[in-house]
Amino acid sequence: MRILIATDKFKGSLTGPEVAEALASGISGHAVTVVPVADGGEGTVDAALAAGFTEHSAPVTGPTGEPLEARFAVRDDEAVIEMAAASGLDVLPGGEPAPLRATSRGTGELIRAALDAGCTRIVIGVGGSANTDGGAGLLAGLGARMLAADGTELPDGGAALADLARVDLSRLDERIGSADIVLAADVDNPLTGPRGAAAVFGPQKGASPEDVETLDAALAHFVDVLSAQRPDAVDLAAQPGAGAAGGTGFASLLLGAHREPGTDVVQRLTELNDAVAASDLVITGEGSLDEQTLGGKAPIGVANVAIAAGVPVVAVCGRTTLEDEALRQAGFAAVYPLSDLEPDVQKSMAGAADLLRQIGETITADAERLTR
Repeated sequence: MRILIATDKFKGSLTGPEVAEALASGISGHAVTVVPVADGGEGTVDAALAAGFTEHSAPVTGPTGEPLEARFAVRDDEAVIEMAAASGLDVLPGGEPAPLRATSRGTGELIRAALDAGCTRIVIGVGGSANTDGGAGLLAGLGARMLAADGTELPDGGAALADLARVDLSRLDERIGSADIVLAADVDNPLTGPRGAAAVFGPQKGASPEDVETLDAALAHFVDVLSAQRPDAVDLAAQPGAGAAGGTGFASLLLGAHREPGTDVVQRLTELNDAVAASDLVITGEGSLDEQTLGGKAPIGVANVAIAAGVPVVAVCGRTTLEDEALRQAGFAAVYPLSDLEPDVQKSMAGAADLLRQIGETITADAERLTR
């Protein structure tokens, strides 16, 4: 029997490739193929590397100004970068949120590094960002300048945009105009307002209600100032996805990007459809199978491909909060939570590799039944 493992990360515990390796170690008597997947956020570079991309790295500015070394992936003229690596919550010094001053500058610098590597198509996976700066930092990382009324350059961060008088785009990297930029994001929020970047995602990045008001007003002012040079700025700010990654979606749209669902992008990069079609059973999963999963995260993307190909699909997870009927309707023939083996969350996360090996053994025993 041919078994395909296409798993996302177990956040805080194992990467997607590590989840797959642990599962595979418990599967015997069957041919196993591994295709790590992601939803366009963290793990997207790992999935690309597993699909044959080459690892590169570049020094960038971290979310609060500290220097970082961030990875990205390259194949031919295509690059895959992750905001999380350069501008993410997980790379905040000491894990301390900085909602008013966190910047996307490092992501712009990663784009420039990809251009330096000769890439003309750049996929930006935007999950896990720490910033709410409207992508002003991303533009700055590509050469733009955010200027105050006296001509001095503003500090990074969303709050500083309240003092913005002019955006100098004259030094923007010229190569970006001929690049094909893909915004890998499922988020369809606009930049500002009650569904905007600050209101919806700011609290997840440490923003208080007062911070949210400050940031939303600063982002609206950013759009107003930009509209003097870019008359389409107001329309772009209202586009679905402009509010992705603290407004980095807006800056990406200004640069001519088009948005694609993250799961679709990763499936293309990894040629998942072909791998599923060549399999008899598919195993997918992530750390928590919950309502967010059903909204289009990686396991649902994998399940949809498997269902379309007529291949049974099962899920592994750390835990699930979904009822059995919801899991069946999602297309899963079975679900194997680590919590069934180890109810203690901390112990389960620490021992996830061994628990996944045990689940691999169980799936080996269940394989014939699952594929009937």
